[in-house]
Amino acid sequence: MQVKTIETIQIQQPNLIQTDQLGFSILASGSSGNCTYIETSQQKILVDAGFSGKKVEGLLAQIDRKMDEIDAIFVTHEHSDHIQGVGVLSRKYNLPVYANQKTWLAMDKNIGIVKDENRRYIEADHMLTLGDLDIMPYNVSHDAISPQFYAFQKGQKQFVMLTDTGYVSDKLRQLLVNADAYLIESNHEIEMLRYGQYPWSLKQRILSDKGHLSNEDGAFAMLDMIGESTRDVYLGHLSRDNNTKQLAMSAMEDILSQNDIDIQNTIKLHMTDPEIACPIRLI
Repeated sequence: MQVKTIETIQIQQPNLIQTDQLGFSILASGSSGNCTYIETSQQKILVDAGFSGKKVEGLLAQIDRKMDEIDAIFVTHEHSDHIQGVGVLSRKYNLPVYANQKTWLAMDKNIGIVKDENRRYIEADHMLTLGDLDIMPYNVSHDAISPQFYAFQKGQKQFVMLTDTGYVSDKLRQLLVNADAYLIESNHEIEMLRYGQYPWSLKQRILSDKGHLSNEDGAFAMLDMIGESTRDVYLGHLSRDNNTKQLAMSAMEDILSQNDIDIQNTIKLHMTDPEIACPIRLI
């Protein structure tokens, strides 16, 4: 009997990025694992690696990129769906890993040995510049030791990541306003979560200020942050059990359109996936 092999999904991607461009791909996003790719003409980095090293390599292959091209890994927080492959990838490819001091302490026992020279520290509200890429970390409200996400800027172009937070403060909405592109959390549909099979303690955690944004929460946060420069919004970190892509997209479309945001011509909404990488978006 002839056994059919499964071909790796591959998306046609630009091989050369122009010097004034910022590129990114949400390689995977969801409750099972998270990984995002950022590139400029001088830098290629990952944010989180919440899968095995082999799977991260496969996700990069989908966008025609390779792990041996990566310059660094940035970590948002110590939960397993964000750090599973961090240690093994750092060791295999001799990569520096950036996280804040408290996150390093919390994740050390779970990622294995990382060379001293590859243990890098980046604290909230202190911008780091790597080559032609500026990276601004900021705290979010989540049940981790010191969770922080990142805004990436190249010249006047900016991509903002904002998931794994129970709410978005007014201060954060003002700080992150008018980026060119966003990854925003649309974790759960509230009624699905409330009437689902999760234990009550877990439901309370998800619904709390240190949990996750609901579809509506994410949409209202975007409503305050979208500006004249904004062109792309990616919906991410969907729960496998308490959401669907259709419900998440519908909530975002309804809330933005009801508030006179042009989602037909000006703003493009994108859905992420836990298994299939989004095509590289150049801004």
